[in-house]
Amino acid sequence: MSRSVSPARAAAIWVLSRCRRFDAWTQQTADSARTKFSLSDRDAALCLRLCRSVLQNAALLDWYISKFCSRLPEDLDPAVRDILRLGAAQLLLTDRIPASAAVNESVELAKRGSPGAAGLVNAVLRSMERSKNALPDLPEAGTPRELSIRFSHPLWLCERLVSEYGYDNARAFLEADNTPPDLTVTANLCRTDAVSLLNRFRDAGLDAALSPLSEISIRISAAGSAASLPGYAEGEFFVQDAAASTGVIAAHPEPGMRVLDLCSAPGGKSMLCAVLMRDRGEILSCDLHAKKLSRVEENAARLGLKSIRTMPADAADPPEELRSAFDLVIADAPCSGLGVIRKKPEIRNKSPEDIAALPAVQLRILRGAAGCVKRGGTLLYSTCTVLREENEGVTEAFLSEDSRFSLIGQRTIRPHEFGTDGFYYAVLRRS
Repeated sequence: MSRSVSPARAAAIWVLSRCRRFDAWTQQTADSARTKFSLSDRDAALCLRLCRSVLQNAALLDWYISKFCSRLPEDLDPAVRDILRLGAAQLLLTDRIPASAAVNESVELAKRGSPGAAGLVNAVLRSMERSKNALPDLPEAGTPRELSIRFSHPLWLCERLVSEYGYDNARAFLEADNTPPDLTVTANLCRTDAVSLLNRFRDAGLDAALSPLSEISIRISAAGSAASLPGYAEGEFFVQDAAASTGVIAAHPEPGMRVLDLCSAPGGKSMLCAVLMRDRGEILSCDLHAKKLSRVEENAARLGLKSIRTMPADAADPPEELRSAFDLVIADAPCSGLGVIRKKPEIRNKSPEDIAALPAVQLRILRGAAGCVKRGGTLLYSTCTVLREENEGVTEAFLSEDSRFSLIGQRTIRPHEFGTDGFYYAVLRRS
């Protein structure tokens, strides 16, 4: 007799397959699965949690699978490996799911998609279940290789983090990458204040707290979608990680300023500038791709912000009309994204070769942005990564070639320090 498979697990296998085959983003694919499988809120949340658990711990799960399977994970059919990873994640990484459900539904998934592998899936997961409290130790304790397996990050990145931060800080960094991200929002000071918004969330039964990084950022645990929160329809907040807000706050946008936000979509930094300026002044939000600017316009309309307008532009080669015209220019450059792995677990799979060309692109964008700063104006360079060559290295290279600018301050925020994204910013002043 055929057993049933929960909608959440059926959807999770579909999401994992698409992420593997098409390099799709987890969150967007899980959103599509919600519609495709008609998932309830509870099943949609479970689907996303299971997918993130698998993708955040793929190397660790494969290592344990190799200890209970006669074949190496890389030699298995990819669809079978997805099923084994999903079952192993439920058995080893959570105590909220009964082992019987994890094993039986994994076997049923195999029967439906890979019938010949159902016996193997059953044998591996049953053996794993019996040994759950006596699992083999990971190899090379206290080394980057152990961290690479334990936290499922590439060895090159673990070696880099240990070299730059030391073993303990590297371990804390990697562990933070594998924690479920909270939702962080910024209060729209034109319509409310952070304390009133915080109280509104708490009155609705939400676990919410002010961020230690930003006095207008609120972190909410297990929040679900932002659109479902009280105050969203009224435009009382917008989604933005607290680390991402620090650079804008450090640049001190003030009422009446002209601000240029290059590479702006979806517009978080433009929104924050408008909020800090009390919607008095002018903010020009640009992006190379015009279609992305619709997100900026939609967010500004919901928040009731009138000071923001949009224009397509190449950040590395801005139009002549923008030259030397702005009090504050923001260059939030494309980067490796290694600071947002907890939200986009697929990013961890990038190689050094993927990253090697980025500093040159970032430097070109910084040069283009610099040309738009007035005398006495401010230039903000930022990324959502933690690698020196994309951050301080780019800032230093720029300052070495353009004597008009001086460094006012810079900061790197790492995920384990405040439970935020990893982020870097440098504030530069034109003399």
